Amino acid sequence: MKFAHLADVHIGGWREEELKNLTIESFRKAIDICIKENVGFVLISGDLFNTSLPQIDLIKETASVLNKLRENDIDVYIIPGSHDFSPSGKTMLDVLEEAGLAKNVMKFKEGKLIFTIDKTGVKLTGIYGRRAGLESLEYDNLEKKHLEEEKGFKIFLFHTTLDEFKPEEFEKVQGQSYLSLPKNFNYYAGGHVHYLFDKKIEGYGKIVYPGPLFPNNFKELEELKCGRFCIVDDNLNLKRIEIKLKQVESFNIDVNELNANEAETKIIRELFDKDLKDKIVTLRVFGELSSGKISDINFKKMIDDLDCYIVLKNISKLTTKEFKDVEVKGESVEEIEEILINNVMDEVKEVKDADKVTLGLMKVLMEEKHEGEKVNDYEKRILTNSYKILENETK
Repeated sequence: MKFAHLADVHIGGWREEELKNLTIESFRKAIDICIKENVGFVLISGDLFNTSLPQIDLIKETASVLNKLRENDIDVYIIPGSHDFSPSGKTMLDVLEEAGLAKNVMKFKEGKLIFTIDKTGVKLTGIYGRRAGLESLEYDNLEKKHLEEEKGFKIFLFHTTLDEFKPEEFEKVQGQSYLSLPKNFNYYAGGHVHYLFDKKIEGYGKIVYPGPLFPNNFKELEELKCGRFCIVDDNLNLKRIEIKLKQVESFNIDVNELNANEAETKIIRELFDKDLKDKIVTLRVFGELSSGKISDINFKKMIDDLDCYIVLKNISKLTTKEFKDVEVKGESVEEIEEILINNVMDEVKEVKDADKVTLGLMKVLMEEKHEGEKVNDYEKRILTNSYKILENETK
């Protein structure tokens, strides 16, 4: 008996269409491999989707992929993650379960977590993930004795950070101890943290994080290069499968003490010296320009001229000497923003009420999408509120 363990698929997570497409293609490829490997069942340890209410086209694509498993008599067991969980209790995972495409193993009877039994005889259960580590409340109140005493091959799905095993860069990520998990399971199928980990623990069995099925942000593309999942046999031998749809080429370019023209020349020289055809390119440019503005560097033309799949640019650590340092003291983010804007607006007093307009627009554009709010409705709300500020302050 073999089974597959996936986590953190995050379908719909990327804004860029090219990467959004690669996310669903990675899922499709992983499922094709599962079928070819003749696994008994598939586990998805949270965050199949990037939101509890994904776009309809993504739901259709996902359902089509899961239907391949159903056609091959391979069951899918799942828990909601911190992204596809909804406080209302209603998520798209419920629709998939109603359609017979997946089974949520977090089920209770008379207040106790119960097992779902696969046709292979394997017993599965688990606990969802919630934002800000709020799933810890479920573990605190979990009755474990009946779970720990149950006989047979058991799997526990979870979507949380385990403090004892997190790397240093996750030091500030809220987690909990592995001791909060019920004992005596053979396999603990983890999700939520996007790193690779597996360890057999006395009294607990094998705890595994497979990593994301496709890198979910700029840093993950740089470090992981591709997505992964695991195939495990009943002796807990684990094989990590890499999903490589596109090659990733990463550049870190230091332009410190160069002027804008020199910086652009250096970037062009380093980029166009490589074969980047159909590759994902991550570009970090950093340093302090000796003169010129960041906008003087024609990133758009450079990117348009590259023959690659997509370029992701990060210039968060690129600065220029042309902007003077401003000492800011404030008690809140809003106060600091207002002080900064006032300092800048001292130099552009000819613009009527420019400071009020700018501050107002900043606050509107920083508003987040509401839980369950459709993308089109969110964009319409932001545009409407922006127009109101412009109309009121420019009359």
